[in-house]
Amino acid sequence: MQGGEKGLKSLILKDTPSAYSIHCFAHQLQLALVALSKKHSDVDNFFYVVTNIVNTIGASFKRRYSLRQHQLDKLEDLIKVGEVLTGQGLNQERGLQRPGDTCWGSHYKTLDNFIVLFSSIVNVLKDMKHECLYHLDRFAAQNLFSMIQEFAFVFMLNLMFKVLLLTNELNKVLQKKDQDIVSAMGMLDLAKKRLQKMREEEWDSLMEEVCSICSKHDIAIPNMDEDYVIGKSKRKRFEVSYLHHFRVEVFYVVIDLELQELNSRFDVVTSDLLLGMASLSPVDSFANFDKNKIMKLAKYYPSEFDENKLRELDFQLDSFIVYAQKCDSKFLNLKGIKDLARVMVETKVDQTWTHVYLLVKLTLIIPVDTASVERAFSSMKYIKNDLRNRMD
Repeated sequence: MQGGEKGLKSLILKDTPSAYSIHCFAHQLQLALVALSKKHSDVDNFFYVVTNIVNTIGASFKRRYSLRQHQLDKLEDLIKVGEVLTGQGLNQERGLQRPGDTCWGSHYKTLDNFIVLFSSIVNVLKDMKHECLYHLDRFAAQNLFSMIQEFAFVFMLNLMFKVLLLTNELNKVLQKKDQDIVSAMGMLDLAKKRLQKMREEEWDSLMEEVCSICSKHDIAIPNMDEDYVIGKSKRKRFEVSYLHHFRVEVFYVVIDLELQELNSRFDVVTSDLLLGMASLSPVDSFANFDKNKIMKLAKYYPSEFDENKLRELDFQLDSFIVYAQKCDSKFLNLKGIKDLARVMVETKVDQTWTHVYLLVKLTLIIPVDTASVERAFSSMKYIKNDLRNRMD
């Protein structure tokens, strides 16, 4: 969607290298998941199975009712033995929702509900194997039932839930209407560090959770030292241990791919641009002011700021921030860079600190796409239809 390789963006950058644009971070996060699914077959197959199960159960009122009934019966049994607490707001009914193609958070909610409703889903599919009228429906139910009863599926379910959980807070920050750029960049850095920590330290805890679920639902747990055959053709078949397959081929590879996608989509240039813009923001009396980040922003415009002008900008920033915070009350309580530019012109300080004003103008013309813009374009499908597009 950015057209960074062959699209309009690449053509513009060839003509004007400093014509930067910042794509929607929330959508970038979603594209990271899409890219992960395309690059790793196990992840792609896993979400294919989950989507099929959600569609199969959700397509029938009878199956949805059966799912709720199994959930209710299980909850009553847990309350009797005292394993769950009761009270206002507790034990809310869960449902299976189809993950949205352009909403990262929906995948997290789907897997969260899937884990909670796992036993109920198994019971519904088990009932479908015997009660469906058509042979194809019974065959599909049997196939899905067999898939979710495998150790590999439970492993992928917990692994992807953990990966999505670690980035869920970042997703919430990026979906806000009024985004705090500094906070969002901090959450992005936190998500990367948590994924790296998971890769280095949390293999054992993940395996304990997977084995616990398998034991609870009578799913066979393979001997990790046994051989696991990879490849279907006779020429490409080779054997490794189950431990090697799940730890190296799946666990490490999935997390590494996710980190690579996050690093590539949230690159250094975008981070420097956003942090530089945030450092110029006059909100809360320039609370985020950081001269080093602003100087780094200016260096991305070499045609406007050569070495001499960068040195002058350095001096001007020191004088400007003291003036704006302590000498002129008009610079207090401003809401954004747009207001800063207006007040600089009104007070004619744009003629005194010309380099600062130039940098303010440059930040105002950087196209920054946010979740609000994405939602606006998504709403167009309700307005731009065949009937309303006609001239009459």
